[in-house]
Amino acid sequence: MWAFVCMLSGTLVLLWQHLSQIDRLFGWARAPEDSQVPPGSGAWGHVFSALYRRNRIAAQDRQHLLHQLQRQSEAMQAMPDGVVILHGANIIESANGVAGQQFGVDLKRDVGLPLANLVRQPEFIALLDGSAPDGGLLMPAPGLPGHVLSTQLIAFGDERKLLLSADVTHVERLERMRRDFVANVSHEMRTPLTVIHGYLEMLADDPRGVSSEEAQRFIAAAREQTGRIERLVVDLLALSSLETGPPSPKEDLVDVTTLLETVQREAKTLSAGRHQIDVEAAGPASIRGSAQELHSAVSNLVSNAVRYTPPGGEIRIAWRVVDGQGLIDVEDNGIGIEAQHIPRLTERFYRVDRGRSRETGGTGLGLAIVKHALERHQARLEIVSTPGRGSRFTVRLPAQRVLARVVANAA
Repeated sequence: MWAFVCMLSGTLVLLWQHLSQIDRLFGWARAPEDSQVPPGSGAWGHVFSALYRRNRIAAQDRQHLLHQLQRQSEAMQAMPDGVVILHGANIIESANGVAGQQFGVDLKRDVGLPLANLVRQPEFIALLDGSAPDGGLLMPAPGLPGHVLSTQLIAFGDERKLLLSADVTHVERLERMRRDFVANVSHEMRTPLTVIHGYLEMLADDPRGVSSEEAQRFIAAAREQTGRIERLVVDLLALSSLETGPPSPKEDLVDVTTLLETVQREAKTLSAGRHQIDVEAAGPASIRGSAQELHSAVSNLVSNAVRYTPPGGEIRIAWRVVDGQGLIDVEDNGIGIEAQHIPRLTERFYRVDRGRSRETGGTGLGLAIVKHALERHQARLEIVSTPGRGSRFTVRLPAQRVLARVVANAA
């Protein structure tokens, strides 16, 4: 009897132990995912140990996955272009800060909202709906006035889309400049070619009916127009060389006095005695840089002064040093320039008065050449002008390019 009681008691104790282990197992199963597996005893110890190992591996996998997601999120935020992930009916799932700036909305705050509710441009909504050609669109940037976005919608996965947006304002501006440049060159070439063609037709149609005086006049006019084309080609080649050449010009030692006197002689030839042209040099000095490019820059400034100063006017070419910087002033008392035109003077083919520019023989490229030549010397052009009273164009060279005559001779 006692043996039976002892056996029954042992069985009950063992059953209670199993039930306790099962209860602990159920308690752990109902706990949060990151809860530690409780320790087990007896045969259950092996079960709990196996669960602990599995739980630890799962936790490591989750941590690795979270780390990967975090890195992908950081990479997405670091991208220079806008990125928006959409799902379903173009619902925002995630986005980077660049996209938010470009579209003018807080896309992180607006996660879960339809993107079409935030950006209401009809063309953009058509892109989201899939009716835009090739899944791409050029559009004004809602969040960046004056900027242009190139947007593209790419489908991937299960009802998901990737919206990419890039700021192509600079590219569009360059393309517009290219179109304007081609149109301007064509226009500048067309007029002299039309004149030459007209005179040649007149001579070809009735060569005997043209007097020698008329023939000489035709030839002189055609020669003048070919000279105009030649000047345009020379300026185009010079501008192209400056824009595409090596970034640093040849390091010559350019004597300032010699440079200014050379430009003065050329200006007097162009003026043909119609202007008073003086040179002032405050102290001997040399400039380190490209002799050809510096001469081209100063010569273009002086040529413009001659062209836009009425006969009897005065032109002053001066050199001075201020705080170590070298300044070359080209000053005239000519017709002057209105303030609204000054910021655009260095644009290719920009003219304040197109008709007057043609009369004076300008190509519209002179100040563009000046700008690029000075940029290659880390210099800048400053313009001050008053209509009816004249203009002053100042070349400001950095101190590291200005050398005293003594230093220049020692070198």
